[in-house]
Amino acid sequence: LFPLQSQLSQALNGLSDRAKEAKEFLVQLRNMVQQIQNKKKAFIVSSPSKCCFLELEPGWRQQMAILLEILGKHQLQQGEVVRDQISHCTVKLRQTTGLMEYCLEVIKENDPSGFLQISDALIRRVHMTEDQWGKGTLTPRMTTDFDLNLDNAPLLQSIHQLDFVQMKVSSPVPAPPILQLEECCTHNNSATLSWKQPPLSTVQVEGYILELDDGNGGQFREVYVGKETMCTVDGLHFNSTYSARVKAFNKSGVSPYSKTLVLQTSEDTQSEEQTLPFPVPLERSQLRRMSPFSSTLNLQPSFSGRSYFELRSSAHQLSLHSSLQSLNSAVAWFSFDPSSAHADIIFSNDNLTVTCNSYDDRVVLGKTGFSKGLHYWELSIDRYDNHPDPAFGVARIDVLKDAMLGKDDKAWAMYVDNNRSWFMHNNSHTNRTEGGITKGATVGVLLDLTRRTLTFSINEDQQGPVAFENLEGLFFPAVSLNRNVQV
Repeated sequence: LFPLQSQLSQALNGLSDRAKEAKEFLVQLRNMVQQIQNKKKAFIVSSPSKCCFLELEPGWRQQMAILLEILGKHQLQQGEVVRDQISHCTVKLRQTTGLMEYCLEVIKENDPSGFLQISDALIRRVHMTEDQWGKGTLTPRMTTDFDLNLDNAPLLQSIHQLDFVQMKVSSPVPAPPILQLEECCTHNNSATLSWKQPPLSTVQVEGYILELDDGNGGQFREVYVGKETMCTVDGLHFNSTYSARVKAFNKSGVSPYSKTLVLQTSEDTQSEEQTLPFPVPLERSQLRRMSPFSSTLNLQPSFSGRSYFELRSSAHQLSLHSSLQSLNSAVAWFSFDPSSAHADIIFSNDNLTVTCNSYDDRVVLGKTGFSKGLHYWELSIDRYDNHPDPAFGVARIDVLKDAMLGKDDKAWAMYVDNNRSWFMHNNSHTNRTEGGITKGATVGVLLDLTRRTLTFSINEDQQGPVAFENLEGLFFPAVSLNRNVQV
């Protein structure tokens, strides 16, 4: 019994020392709060700062107001950190002293058997509590200094450019980057931009900001921020003119913009107008330039444009037919993308035809992504054996490639067998619809990013209602299939 009591007493001595240090540390922290207040006052009234500002031009006085605002924010941040540490340390100290008081009562207890039952646990708890006051716990997280320098050397015309927060940075602002015209290009509705620093520039650059307008003379928007000097932007409008510019930045600030480069996305490869069997409203015809017609994924180059739907009687088909009124018969070609497809996908016919060497479903995407406008493409079923259920639709670039399209939240699809179809997104199956596919069937996909909807058809008849709504972002044509299907 006595050795255990002695062991507990020794552990309590160590914990008592920690509690004493904690009390002294709390006094130190509370003094820091007052020191922060005093430092601000001393800085404001000191002659190197106050006289400098008050005796010069009004521009200096304006900067003095900015400095005071910065000091106020810095003071609040310092005080918040210190007060948080005070609160944390106070709670731990209260827990420590409470444990000490309890242990002292246990030592005084005259019941040896009861002491033996809890002594080991108490000793472990005392050591654990002491360990919580380890290295760094009683060290202030914040100093009372204001880490600011005031540089009053520049000429009067430079006063309004002073930056007190970053006054320690000595390197200048970067020079504007140079767009490398020979490496800038467009393909379909994607644009690739390349740039470099001026050859004689020695200023360190931390990154670049690439901006494009909306393709219609609107405001510029950031499309890339990073260290690379080349960027490809997908999902632009076809047959549209975009303006691009880039600027560099480092700790000192941001460079001026480069010269503006004008880029033209690909025009449709065919542009013959199609006479539709119904009047096209004026507002629809004006959409044609900004809502181009995208080609099928498996068409021969000799394919000529045509209207895809005749006027139908059902409400669903009328809705789909109305959406197609804004399309002309021009074609902008694209193909399947081997670089992003699952390894089991087999490509042929210049990447316009795909199948698979696995019995499991595998995903392949089209090369062109869409984020705006109205787009329609068709896929023809070249082979269909043993009644599989391929899926057709759109997907994000990072969709799962080893599962049926629509199994995750990165794809919106219709999967179909020889009798019926379902819509699927995030592994949720909806809208079972009669009517399937066979060899030679044609599946149509209508992506309307103006209305933010996705609609499907089989052999030119709309399949079910509007499949998905509220679509937004960048979408790639997508298919999932196994070895029993060729598309």
